[in-house]
Amino acid sequence: MNNEQTKFPEGFLWGGATAANQIEGGFDEGNKGLNIADVLPGGKERLNILMSSGFNFEIDRENYRYPNHEAIDFYHRYKEDIALFAEMGFKVFRLSIAWTRIFPNGDEQEPNEEGLAFYDRVFDELISYEIEPVVTISHYEMPLHLVKEYGGWRSRQVISFFENYTNVILKRYKDKVKYWMTFNEINGALKMPIMSMGFSPQNEDDRYQETFQAFHYQFIASSLAVKACKDIIPDAKIGCMILFAPVYSYDSNPENVIYALKEEELFNFFCADVHVRGEYPAFIKRFFKEKKIKLDIQDGDLDIIKEGTVDYIGLSYYMSRTDKKEKTQEEKAQGNIVGGVKNPFLKASDWGWEIDPVGLRISLNKLYSRYQLPLFVVENGLGAYDKIEEDGSINDDYRIDYLREHVQAMGEAVEDGVELMGYTSWGCIDLVSMSTGEMSKRYGFIYVDKNDDGSGTLERKKKNSFHWYKKVIESNGEVL
Repeated sequence: MNNEQTKFPEGFLWGGATAANQIEGGFDEGNKGLNIADVLPGGKERLNILMSSGFNFEIDRENYRYPNHEAIDFYHRYKEDIALFAEMGFKVFRLSIAWTRIFPNGDEQEPNEEGLAFYDRVFDELISYEIEPVVTISHYEMPLHLVKEYGGWRSRQVISFFENYTNVILKRYKDKVKYWMTFNEINGALKMPIMSMGFSPQNEDDRYQETFQAFHYQFIASSLAVKACKDIIPDAKIGCMILFAPVYSYDSNPENVIYALKEEELFNFFCADVHVRGEYPAFIKRFFKEKKIKLDIQDGDLDIIKEGTVDYIGLSYYMSRTDKKEKTQEEKAQGNIVGGVKNPFLKASDWGWEIDPVGLRISLNKLYSRYQLPLFVVENGLGAYDKIEEDGSINDDYRIDYLREHVQAMGEAVEDGVELMGYTSWGCIDLVSMSTGEMSKRYGFIYVDKNDDGSGTLERKKKNSFHWYKKVIESNGEVL
């Protein structure tokens, strides 16, 4: 990108992104109830648990550690952290509300005042520095009671519980929050529904039936939230949030090209089509037929979905996916959570995630061409091992290089004509990894002294990337 020619829009929303279950800690304070993340152990076995069907949703301290329980203690240290975000010049800070801080079990009629008051304090602190909160309503922390008693989003009853929760927080924070999103990475449930839907399919035969029925209930719930937001906070913007990973055909073999096309339609566009267009896309009918999926769609469901379309599209972008119709075990990409085969043109992170900044430009162009709605990159970052030098510095130039290339790709997309609202780098402060529950997989501009074994002082330190990102924001993306 030639920075002398390309400008990010005036008022571009620079900032950082986090999730309640990965930073807050205080898992049993303030009358908070247990959620899915609270019972997921840290370590390499977490990913196997996320992908399996035998998890019992119980805390087992004899065999596992639970890093989310303390996380980085944002619950008590939010003022210190927000001051550091302000020092970097954040325009926005993306965070999520923990559903079980507001409704400990999820199905109560009346909310928990201690939880509501906590977020009041956080929002007030952000606003005192002129940082706009960007709030995700549900980010991988479904109430455990709803999982055990109702089967998670397999139950239609959960729609009304979510609606009650949403209405409470919209009314409470209507004067403090103007940017909202409904479900974090909603399409990610195609890979592992346990985090966002509260269940793992019991067998492969039921997998698609259960998952797409749960999607239907979430679409209704999301649309009801959109409608409520527009009624309660008319000047707010509310969007969906999808995990976007463009799918490349391994080669020009037409069989592989059509395979990649169909995989991309299903993973990247199905949920977005419903959120943005308010109806099920034509391509899904064949998929439902082939997988023998029959949805419980009641009178009025499709009207609700049609009436509750979003204002913008939030997306996470970490990697692309290269794929082919027939592949051997040896060809599969190791570490790429979205699957596929190894791309010979790309390098990978310490965790095997392929690094593809051009893929971000491709993603933004595809989304804007399809929908003509404002886009918001609300997650993007590099998980890496960081080392503290003898002088106390943390020279994470590898992270700067990664982010620079992705910001450049966004600039190219803007030059291409894409309407881009903003960019919030994922894990702007070190946090607990969602996929592995590790602290050693660090994303932040701010180092937190916390280790995988639970030791550490929780002291915050600025990395080199902290000072780099500050210049990026000051220059509105011109100084990279």
